[in-house]
Amino acid sequence: MTSSRYAYLGPEGTFTEAALRTLPEAATRELVPMISVPAALDAVRQGEAAAALVPIENSVEGGVLATVDELASGRPLMIYREVLLPITFSLLVRPGTTLDQVKTVTGHPVAQAQVRRWLVSHLPDAQWESAASNADGARLVQEGRYDAAFAGEFAAPKYGLEPLFSDIHDAPNATTRFVLVGRPARPAARTGADKTSVALWLRSDRPGALLELLQEYMACGVNLMRIESRPTGEGIGRYCFQVDCEGHITDRRVGEALMGLRRLCASVRFLGSYPRADGVRPTPEAGTTDADFLAAADWLNRCLDGRPAESEDGR
Repeated sequence: MTSSRYAYLGPEGTFTEAALRTLPEAATRELVPMISVPAALDAVRQGEAAAALVPIENSVEGGVLATVDELASGRPLMIYREVLLPITFSLLVRPGTTLDQVKTVTGHPVAQAQVRRWLVSHLPDAQWESAASNADGARLVQEGRYDAAFAGEFAAPKYGLEPLFSDIHDAPNATTRFVLVGRPARPAARTGADKTSVALWLRSDRPGALLELLQEYMACGVNLMRIESRPTGEGIGRYCFQVDCEGHITDRRVGEALMGLRRLCASVRFLGSYPRADGVRPTPEAGTTDADFLAAADWLNRCLDGRPAESEDGR
């Protein structure tokens, strides 16, 4: 495996590259831009890169479907880190371009959802064409194929462009979540502020099947952070689910929930336990701490051994 290479959704100048450069280890790695999320993840699968950073979720538009689908299909991969990056856009143009000359604009489809109202207000007649990434949109403007691109302002020098407008966003505090993905190995060590991700396939399509899965989390006191359904490709109405929850697989409550899911589901793909980028530590409900699970296991063992399982007052 090429341990010195990290792949990312390129080309150079993407928000993904900016997110990757926030990781301390990025300074000692060769950063390799790839043309798409599948290409970045395939580089990891094929041993051409040690890991890949890709976007998975946006606070405005929701899940990045290319990443969600890739993690649920193909050879298994695991998440080892996450990065949260605040997102604001600049309208990048070739030098000298004025707003009235902008007839065509481009950018990543997720970017369009974050600047839709700004477009209606400032460029109501402009034609939008999607690009593979925001930086790729900037490259296309440089080549003269479009008049303007929505991208990070940091991409402007790379492509010989200038920002006509900056700090563009429809929703304040818009944030994109990125994940560092590698080949399966031991999960990252528990920090106390962790997240666990899985993909779940129902055993059968029947009333209450999804509720049954969610109850496994509830019964163990595990808080869910994201749940997303995606078609399996096996026919209308056939879905798998990706779930993020608070906690680490080595937390008793999380491990118990995952074992319950494995009993109930046709298939469970473990996508990793890793540190939360926001550093928030969950507060387990009474009865769901590691100590509570250990005490319950000790009680059961006492019953099996014929030892007193209760105190003299019956408690």
